[in-house]
Amino acid sequence: MVDKINYKHISFTILSLKGLLIAFLIWQVWSHAKGNFQFSFDSTFFWFVLAGFIAQLIDGALGMAYGVSCTTLLLNLGIPPAVASTAVHTAEVFTTGASGLSHLYLGNVDKRLFIRLIIPGVIGSMLGAYLLSNILDGQLIRPYLAGYLMFLGILILRKSLLEKEPGDRVKWVSPLGFFGGMMDAMGGGGWGPIVTSNILNQGNNPRETIGTVNTAEFFVAFFSTGVFLFFMGVKSWQVVLGLIVGGLIAAPIGAWLVNKLDTKKLMFLVGFVIILTQGYTLYKCLS
Repeated sequence: MVDKINYKHISFTILSLKGLLIAFLIWQVWSHAKGNFQFSFDSTFFWFVLAGFIAQLIDGALGMAYGVSCTTLLLNLGIPPAVASTAVHTAEVFTTGASGLSHLYLGNVDKRLFIRLIIPGVIGSMLGAYLLSNILDGQLIRPYLAGYLMFLGILILRKSLLEKEPGDRVKWVSPLGFFGGMMDAMGGGGWGPIVTSNILNQGNNPRETIGTVNTAEFFVAFFSTGVFLFFMGVKSWQVVLGLIVGGLIAAPIGAWLVNKLDTKKLMFLVGFVIILTQGYTLYKCLS
């Protein structure tokens, strides 16, 4: 079955699902045009564009940290947490789609790893979005998850300094996809840090790992966003559109950077970013 799927099939599916979401958002704008739809094209909008650009550049190049980076930047701009979370997930569908298409074009995707990730990842993300929307408080698990990811980041950093060459044996892909998708939806980020870092820690090729996880992230983001939109709707169009514009500009640049950095540098950067972002998360949670 995997051999029958090629890059064109994956690209067509991404474009089709993005088209569906665009149609839905246009319908949302149309239905609210005479009501509470508001959009202001001012200097604040460009700060959201910059936040989306920086977050997607990091995510596209390292395979992680879009949600963490983007949410952190938005909160520092004064956006309420609930608005930031919904906006990030909605914009992420467009940015991860563009990033995935770029990685497919550059040949950074391992089809077998991709297939093993998306189905459990989608199931986990939909379950996590439902739990966060109706039952649980995702903030409760964040410090425990951050502590685990910091430990993993240290291991990856150590590997980048000591290991000669990465191997190609990858285990527990489906459980990683499920857990990563669920934590991403519940915690506002976590797909990349959980999935990318664990697969890299097992010795898989960094370029293919980052490209594959980034491409699979589109499907995770699409279905979790569908659940969020059903229960919560879009809270701020200015934030969403700003993040989309910035992310679309950065997506091909991030994918290009993956091909330019060597294996050891990629692993070092991944470990460093995990330690930095999760250290900040732990600090915020404990303070």
